Amino acid sequence: MIEKEVRESVFNFENTYAKLPNLFFSEQKPTIVPAPKLVKLNYSLINDLGLDSKALESEYGTNLLVGNVIEENSKPIAKAYAGHQFGHFTMLGDGRAILLGEHITPKGEKFDIELKGSGRTPYSRGGDGKAALGPMLREYIISEAMYNLKIPTTRSLAVATTGEPVFREDTLQGAILTRVAKSHIRVGTFQYAATWGTKEDLKALADYTLHRHYDEFEKEENPYVFLLKEVIKAQAELICKWQLVGFIHGVMNTDNMTISGETIDYGPCAFMDTYNSATVFSSIDHFGRYAYGNQPNIGAWNLARFAETLIPLLDDDKEEAIKIAQNEISNFSAIFKEKWLSGMRAKLGFFNEADEDLYIIEGLLSMMEKYKVDYTNTFVALTSGEIETMELFNKEEFKVWYDLWVKRLERQEQSKEEIKKLMEESNPIVIPRNHRVEEALEAADVGDFTVMEKLLDALSRPYDYSRDVDYYKEPPKPTETPYRTYCGT
Repeated sequence: MIEKEVRESVFNFENTYAKLPNLFFSEQKPTIVPAPKLVKLNYSLINDLGLDSKALESEYGTNLLVGNVIEENSKPIAKAYAGHQFGHFTMLGDGRAILLGEHITPKGEKFDIELKGSGRTPYSRGGDGKAALGPMLREYIISEAMYNLKIPTTRSLAVATTGEPVFREDTLQGAILTRVAKSHIRVGTFQYAATWGTKEDLKALADYTLHRHYDEFEKEENPYVFLLKEVIKAQAELICKWQLVGFIHGVMNTDNMTISGETIDYGPCAFMDTYNSATVFSSIDHFGRYAYGNQPNIGAWNLARFAETLIPLLDDDKEEAIKIAQNEISNFSAIFKEKWLSGMRAKLGFFNEADEDLYIIEGLLSMMEKYKVDYTNTFVALTSGEIETMELFNKEEFKVWYDLWVKRLERQEQSKEEIKKLMEESNPIVIPRNHRVEEALEAADVGDFTVMEKLLDALSRPYDYSRDVDYYKEPPKPTETPYRTYCGT
């Protein structure tokens, strides 16, 4: 029986998304689960959201976090959206997720609280709407790692097992993840509105999005052009940050691109070990559409689909609206390149700009790819000055490159200490390496969560060079079988 002493609502919910036209969602309560057990709470995020940790630790809190309890101020819904999945457009929606509401923090910030794996919805398309423990813990680990790497991301508040099996290729433990996001509005949400809604529906969604994420629009002559500009900028900056740390999303469908500029959907994602621009981890990406080196181009492609949805709002003259959309999309590459160059300069300790910077940057990346060296550890070695540990150390072309790099650093006004500090702030010493994540998940599957806790601790301060994280810096051992990730559905 659920505890009775908890009377006040744990979450301070509003339900503004549910005030949009009805085509955008379906009211849907989560499926009751038989024996929920809390296995992971994110106390850092609890504090950020101004929540009561004791309430969430309680039996009531556990039942709340799996959807067995619905608070009075919650209006659970499943959201409708569409998307280009590997280039093919289709109707989608929350097939296994329920939005409980938008929690308002003591600071007045608004965050979606969503249950992932909470049962069938009208958009499940034949699926069971459930999730397994391993993929939900994996999303927890990777999303928290991304947050600590200072990359915009959805976050994970909790993971709880459901006490029932989930049937995939094997029988797995069922689980539900509580996901926190600035919102779950996607490029695919706009595609859905443009395809199946009216112009008024599209305008309602755009106006809602502007008020939710880009409220400076009131000063703009055309708020919808402003919305397009801001989303392009947010996504260019986000994908740039992915590239700088070697993160590969794996499934950059338009339904997995948020309007807020947060990383969402941690299914087939992974971090690159050996540098290779063609790296793919997703088991279903057979042609490398979403390979590491393709991510900027796919981002631009997805944003072009977003711009297409806004054409009815950009200008009353369709031809003029198309010109506006094309002009804004053409800016993506320049924004991305500027941000990427700035980020790479910081990784190499450059405070200012010089003509030879791109040559130096591309020279290093070319050598890294040619000699199949570790991406993260190469920059760590340059940062710490331990170049003798680098796999490139004895290569003649590296020695030539290194001389160019040192001379470039010497032409700066900043001291060696200042240069090192910039590089430490720009080059993580530890990332969630795939073999360490799998190690943690395998242990958790048999009830040992200590491996995951140690990994999360190592990932909590990725730019702290004073910590002993050598175990988590080790690349995987060579194997004939490439690492593969799955959507976890």
